[in-house]
Amino acid sequence: MKKVTIVIPNYNGSGFIPECFDALKKQSTKDFDVIVVDNSSEDDSLEVIEKESEGLNVQVIELDNNYGFSRAVNEGIKATDAEYVILLNNDTHAGKRFVEKLVEKIEESEKIFSVQALMLQRDNPQKVDSSGDFFCALGWAFARGKDRPATKFNNSGDIFSSCAGAAIYRKKAFEYVGLFDEEFFAYLEDVDLGYRARLLGYRNVFAPEAKVLHVGSGASGSRYNSFKVSLAARNALLLIYKNFAPWQYIVNAIPVACGIIVKTAFFFRKGFGFDYLKGVMSAFSKMRKIKRTKVPKDKRDNYDKIQKELWQNILLRIGL
Repeated sequence: MKKVTIVIPNYNGSGFIPECFDALKKQSTKDFDVIVVDNSSEDDSLEVIEKESEGLNVQVIELDNNYGFSRAVNEGIKATDAEYVILLNNDTHAGKRFVEKLVEKIEESEKIFSVQALMLQRDNPQKVDSSGDFFCALGWAFARGKDRPATKFNNSGDIFSSCAGAAIYRKKAFEYVGLFDEEFFAYLEDVDLGYRARLLGYRNVFAPEAKVLHVGSGASGSRYNSFKVSLAARNALLLIYKNFAPWQYIVNAIPVACGIIVKTAFFFRKGFGFDYLKGVMSAFSKMRKIKRTKVPKDKRDNYDKIQKELWQNILLRIGL
């Protein structure tokens, strides 16, 4: 068993697989295996994976339906006994030292749950796609540095959570934190996971030395679309319901309401206003299926620490 298993969720991604695999073949370390979890693709993904896998130790897990990102990566995580799991989107091109640098960073401390790579825009590598996922008191999740110059994000440091499109996780920590919440299906499931890890005392870290080019929205097809807008709106409220302490509902009620109003106006301008509101309303019926995060008494001071970050992250989101 290799030290690292790279789990790649796939749905109709045959056009991305060759470049993704080619980059993995050129990694500076070979101490990894690959698991591709296919969400019942309707294209020729399986044939392409078989063709392009020469030079890699690739296992394919075929699901009988499209169960979304969360279920797909969970199946991959459960299928490996490796010490570390790297989650990697299929529409990526990993830099030569991607695996090496992620392993180096996560091994710096047992308290590190995850490490995210510097994700750069595939068509404009001078600009950031994500340098860490953050969440703020407005109820907004956002990718730090999105569309900003990559030269401004050269320093490692703690982040709120890791974008699961290019991040490494400590396998044994999943036993304590739990896996990705499959009720989320896709979008913000990685922020929820990182939030839970933070509540339980772990850290999430950014490693700019590990670089990856990312097309973005490879499965959904565009930055904004009805499916993505609605699901993200729903999951943002589920994330709040799941991870807030009871007192935080009161403290953050006005900011969250303001956040919903601003987002509604924004998406109506984009032509997706009703999709956004549909997602918000669907969250309330979905909450009965969501299990709230249980935080031990000796860890409950983390609620206070994170609440301060939620306020600070408002300023980070608006660029102050």
